[in-house]
Formats: sequence, C-alpha cells, structure tokens
Amino acid sequence: MKRSRFTEEQIIGILREQEAGVATSEVCRRHGVSSATFYKWKARFGGMDVSEARRLKALEDENAKLKRMLADAML
Repeated sequence: MKRSRFTEEQIIGILREQEAGVATSEVCRRHGVSSATFYKWKARFGGMDVSEARRLKALEDENAKLKRMLADAML
C-alpha cells in the first residue's frame, strides 16, 4: 500500500483550513490533492484533533499486528 505524503497532523491542518472558510477547491489546489482525496480525509479525520488521529493510527497498527499474529497461529 502506498504511503501518504501527508501526515495525520498535516491532513487535519488542511481540513481545518477548509473549515475556516476557504473554498474546498482552493484548498485542494493549494495542497495538490484531488477533491475525492479531500472528502475521503474528511470522512476519516473530520472533527478529530491531532492526538485523536495519532491514537487512531496506533490502534489501527495494533489491530493489523494482532490479525497477522492470529493468521500465523491458524497456520
């Protein structure tokens, strides 16, 4: 899976910029992302703080690790 060139902190900053009143198309153009990517980020990170996004990432990583461990144990 391709790594994002934006960190969670940067994504939340971009979303806040749009919430402050800047047009979505302007935000997307300024940061070089498509509107589809912007709305996907908004669905995932909308209304979050940076600390909450970090916690979400940590939980997702832990969940993936546990799934791999279970798959290895099942074999």
